[in-house]
Amino acid sequence: MTNDDLQRLVEQISLASFGKPFRHHATFNARLRTTGGRYRLTDHDIEINPKMLTEHGEAVLIGVIKHELCHYHLHLAGQSGQHRTVAFKKLLQQVGGLRFAPAPPHRQPRMRRWMLYECVQCHQQYYRARRIDVSKMVCGRCHGHLRWQKTVIAEERPQ
Repeated sequence: MTNDDLQRLVEQISLASFGKPFRHHATFNARLRTTGGRYRLTDHDIEINPKMLTEHGEAVLIGVIKHELCHYHLHLAGQSGQHRTVAFKKLLQQVGGLRFAPAPPHRQPRMRRWMLYECVQCHQQYYRARRIDVSKMVCGRCHGHLRWQKTVIAEERPQ
């Protein structure tokens, strides 16, 4: 689905469910990670997370669009479009929109690189996600010099 298809879908849903036209822009925004969509108060545009369609289907996408249109129409009517207001909850229930976006499916944790440094004197080991300058950093236990040992690939910091 393209942005033009999304624009037409939002306009159709607005007329069918709310009885009012949608006169602004609706686009997909792939940078949205933790939310299904966003209504922007400044320019009245709606942004939708494309994963609502690709990972959850068209029914979820329509529910998210109805949610954002509730914000849109309440704001343009001069009312508060916040989630906690009675007007928002009532309108959302009337049109059958989603209250919350569904959680993303579980993904495999990403593997990270961990640098292992060791103190020359007391052999204390330090794992760091970022490289450190061993000419400036010293051991926290004995103030000895540090030496890079190896790079470890793991999901979490090794023990």
